[in-house]
Amino acid sequence: MRNLEQPEKDNPLLKYLVEQDQDGPRLDGQSSDDFYFGQGKLLLTGEYFVLDGAKSIALPTRVGQSMSVHYSPSFNPTLVWKSFDVEGRLWLEAKFEFWHFDCIDENPSQEVLFLQKILRQARKQNSHFLRDGVDVTVETRLGFPLEWGLGSSSTLIYNIAQWAYVSPFELQFNTYGGSGYDIACAQSEGPIMYEKDNEGPHWSPVLFEPSFHQNLYFVYLGQKKDSREAINHYCEKRPFSNDVFKSLSYISKSMLECQDFDEFELLIKDHEKIVSENLGMKAVKEEKFPDFWGEVKSLGAWGGDFVLVTSKKGFEETRSYFQEKGLEVVIPYNELILTHQGEGNNDQLH
Repeated sequence: MRNLEQPEKDNPLLKYLVEQDQDGPRLDGQSSDDFYFGQGKLLLTGEYFVLDGAKSIALPTRVGQSMSVHYSPSFNPTLVWKSFDVEGRLWLEAKFEFWHFDCIDENPSQEVLFLQKILRQARKQNSHFLRDGVDVTVETRLGFPLEWGLGSSSTLIYNIAQWAYVSPFELQFNTYGGSGYDIACAQSEGPIMYEKDNEGPHWSPVLFEPSFHQNLYFVYLGQKKDSREAINHYCEKRPFSNDVFKSLSYISKSMLECQDFDEFELLIKDHEKIVSENLGMKAVKEEKFPDFWGEVKSLGAWGGDFVLVTSKKGFEETRSYFQEKGLEVVIPYNELILTHQGEGNNDQLH
């Protein structure tokens, strides 16, 4: 099954993509003393239940967040932080002193206080972090709209961890929380199978490029979902039967091996049903798109950000359906997701 239409020219993602060379993504004209980059993320399977050990397919995106660091000599070291959105607009600016990362500015925003929390935790993990007598200017740049929910926080944490020479997972678990799959995505070059158990996070590259990938699309629902609120809702529903985790893990493994479009749609329906019944929430297709001809799968926290849709019809007809419902962002699978160049081994997942 192949979609012969060429949606690339209409892809809303194109203006956000950066050139990638053999050394990885770079921003045009970017020069700095240190440069870091983290890939964005989407969680294909195991949403919520990945927190408690369900094996889940996670997908790094072609877009992410960069961080450049500049140093200059100083007798009174200061950290200046500037964050720019995908359009190049400054959306966060702050100044910190070095010793305790106290904010020099008055009335810091919640975003600045969250950044301060990350910096202080990085110092706890590495007491030598930012102890030199230099002024430091940091600039972060998002490669996707902030409201898309592709990992503005996880890529920030990952980049700071690389800069501070600390574990990005420990940094996330002690600041933002979550399962850590997004941190694994930030440093991966293609789809991964992720699992978190009592010993910590485990992941490995996997081959996931189904023969029908041209019939898979990502649709932005137009609203940002608070991941922490979603996690709290999940935690209130605990405990869950071990059969739930076994079933979701089995679906994840089956999706990796699936090369039949109709079977893939059945796996989506089964996954949505399991999560819906256990969390007491309506599946997104039932709630928003009951007349859609394909399947619709929530990605990550239900009710916001992106969904994956399957469609045997062409790109234009599929996009028109969602545009009629006020949803303008429809992106073909391969134009958003980073894929391995012939690497990965699904055998190790048996």
